[in-house]
Order: sequence, then structure tokens, then C-alpha cells
Amino acid sequence: MSNMNRTAIIILALFITSNAFAADGKKTQQAWPKADAKSLKEWQDMRFGMFIHWSPVSLKGTEIGWSRGKQVPVKEYDALYKQFNPEKFDADKWVSIAKDAGMKYMVLTTKHHDGFCLWDTKTTSYSIMSTPFKRDIVKELAASCKKENIMFCAYYSILDWYHPDYNTSSHGGPGYKLPKGQKPNMNRYEKYMMAQLHELVTNYGPLGVLWFDGEWEKPWTHDSGVALYNYLRTLQPNLLINNRVDKGRKGMHGGTKNRDVYRGDFDTPEQRVGTFQTKWPWESCITICKQWAWKPKDNMKSLVSCIHTLVRTAGGGGNLLLNVGPMADGRIEPRQVERLREIGKWLKANGKAIYATRGGPFKPGNWGVSTHKGTLVYVHVLKWPGQKLSLPALPMKVVNAKLINGNEVSVTQTPKGIEISVPESGKDPVDTIIVLELDRPCRLQKASMPNKPDEQATAYSRV
Repeated sequence: MSNMNRTAIIILALFITSNAFAADGKKTQQAWPKADAKSLKEWQDMRFGMFIHWSPVSLKGTEIGWSRGKQVPVKEYDALYKQFNPEKFDADKWVSIAKDAGMKYMVLTTKHHDGFCLWDTKTTSYSIMSTPFKRDIVKELAASCKKENIMFCAYYSILDWYHPDYNTSSHGGPGYKLPKGQKPNMNRYEKYMMAQLHELVTNYGPLGVLWFDGEWEKPWTHDSGVALYNYLRTLQPNLLINNRVDKGRKGMHGGTKNRDVYRGDFDTPEQRVGTFQTKWPWESCITICKQWAWKPKDNMKSLVSCIHTLVRTAGGGGNLLLNVGPMADGRIEPRQVERLREIGKWLKANGKAIYATRGGPFKPGNWGVSTHKGTLVYVHVLKWPGQKLSLPALPMKVVNAKLINGNEVSVTQTPKGIEISVPESGKDPVDTIIVLELDRPCRLQKASMPNKPDEQATAYSRV
């Protein structure tokens, strides 16, 4: 039996078991295999990862996937792989850059909406092995990540505008025709997709995360998302899977409509910092420039903007996946590398206020955010509201207070709240971090797991 046929049988069985019907014919909601708690915690502790959007479209400098049939004619876009020869690609170098930036994991676009595959897949010839380069990018990068203790993760687009069985006319139609007499068939496409995912998980794993995208188009259904999520759990039980595997995501906000129904281990706000949410994992994906794929002279975010984004993400309870777009020759653009290393330098001095922390206990505000770990609370003041910062009361006693660099700070605690003042000479123009040591571990108030994005479920001013 071929791997593709075996996969199809497993998918069918999982589809049936996850869509059971009661004796009266009504559909029943089945318990589903949620994320491994240990793996989820380890991923949350990492807090900072690198997103990489890369494909032959880097030759044009236009957006990956989205420029197909728009800025770049379909036939031209689909033929770019014939010229793609990134001779300066060095997996070890990419991983070294991520480590220098203080990043703990990496997510690579193994296949974007354009259908091009960056690995040696047996399912299609539209892959890196048909380029002049003829090297398995995914294999090399996965090996380098493993060697350097960086968690390797794979982005995979559910939609595929190149494949003729994916039944949509978006972005110029498929890149090739089906055999004579055949019509587009979504079931056949899903078998193709499952075979590719089987390759990624079994040949390049274990993966930390399978990061899905493209679930919003009509061909993909909730039932398909359920079957896919359950199938992946059989391949790698501790795999983390984002909420774009199913149909529950609420636009760029990234929250899940109903977590009892829709699959996914974490929410995915896009190009924005997520809302304060500490009872359900989330990860903001944000570009270091404006475009996801490389663009010549693209506007790049300042160091302060990047650090504030990272700090506000951690203070809200989430991870940050910061995106770079490598150039056509295989290098990450030097100015992006410089910015990443600047972030890494900041993290070397202040990373203990980010890594392995959780958001809160104080809600984010214009002034900044807070993070906590054990008995320590890190107050990140990004913009001083005046001479003093006033915070809500805590039920724990502050037994010690200092700046993260060890310098003294003035803290007054009363039953009504906490006041912090720092001399002008001690204020950091990027982030003034005050460390409050409590007499017992900081704990957010307990709350039942909400079914909707919990902007209000964790909207506490205090622990």
C-alpha cells in the first residue's frame, strides 16, 4: 500500500470518529486530543522566534504568493523556480543569526500559497529539487537547528493556487492542467496535502510547530480541519498546531471563535500585538520590514519599535514570531541581520524579564507592561506617565525592589496600590525595567477557560 493510500485511510477513519452521531442522528461533540502540556510550556517559555518567508519570488522582490497574477503574471511567477539558484544560502549562518538575535525557534515557509515546496517532496516536481540549486532547504535548516538547539518548525499553506485540484480561481488559477477528463477534486487535493505533511513530520521532524495558513478560503472546511488536526496527532503526539488548521480564526485579530469546537493549540494575531490574554496561548507574527518576502529598500522597523513589540507581546502573555525575508542569493539581508543582532544584544542584558515569563500581573497600558516569573515581577516602563508610576494593589508584599541593572529604585506599597519612582539618570530611553521581589510567588487569579478570545476573561488589574 502506498503512503498516500495509507494516509487516505487514516484520514477517513479520523474524520468518522471526530464527527460521530448519536442514536437520534444529531451530531455529537467529541473530545479532541489537545496539545501536550509540557511541549506547550516549553514553547511559551521561548517567547521569541524567527519567521522566514522565502521562495523563488525573491527574484522579483514582490510579495510571496499574493503577487502571483498581480504584480507578476502567473506564467512568469510559476517559472521563476527555473532561475532560482540561491548559492549563498547557508543554513548554519541563518541559525547563527537567529541565535544572535536571542531567538529560540524558527518557522520556515516550506510551502506558501504559490504551491512551491522547499523540500525534496515525492508528491510534485514543483520543488527546490527542480531548481538549478537542487538542495533540500528544509533538510539543511532542520539539521542546523537541531545542532544548535533551536526548535525547528514548518509553515504550510492549506490553500494552493498552483494545484489544479484545489478548487478556486483565486490569483490566476492553477499552474498546470489535470489529465484530460478530470475535474478539480478537493478530496484528491487533501490526499496530496496529507502526503506532503506526512513527509514533513516524518522525514524532517520531530517538528516543534506546524504553522498553518490559508484556511479562510471556501474549499477548506471545519470537518477537514478536524481530520487534519487529529491525523497530525497520530504522527507526532507532542506537535503544536496553530489555530489556522481549522475555521475558527477571527481575521487578523487571530483569536479563535469557540475553542470547544475549533481545533488549534494557540491563537495567531497577525501584524499586531495580541490582546492581554494569559489563559490561552498566543503568538503574534510581525514583519521586521513591511513585506513578508524580501523587497529591495523596504521600510524596516526601528530597534525601539522591535523591542517594544517584543516587550508588549510578552507582557500581554504571548510569543513573538518576527519575520525576515531572505534575498534571492540565499542571504538574509545584511541590514536585517544588523537589526536582529541589536535585539539580541538587548536581550542579553534584559532577557530574564522576557524568557520563561508570563504576562501580568498588571494589565498593559500606555505606560508599558509587566511580566512575572516565580516571586519576581518585571515592570517594563516604556513611557513614563509622570514623575511616578502608579500601579494597582497586590495581595503580596514587595520585599525588595531594584532596576534590572541592580541600581536602586523607590517603591511605596500601600493597600491602595504601588508607586514607583526612578531618578532621571536611571531611566532607560527604551525600557526601564523595575524588578519587584514578592514574599510569595505571583499568581494570576484563576478563571475558567473561556470559549471566546479572553480579552475580558483575564482583564485583571491585579493578581
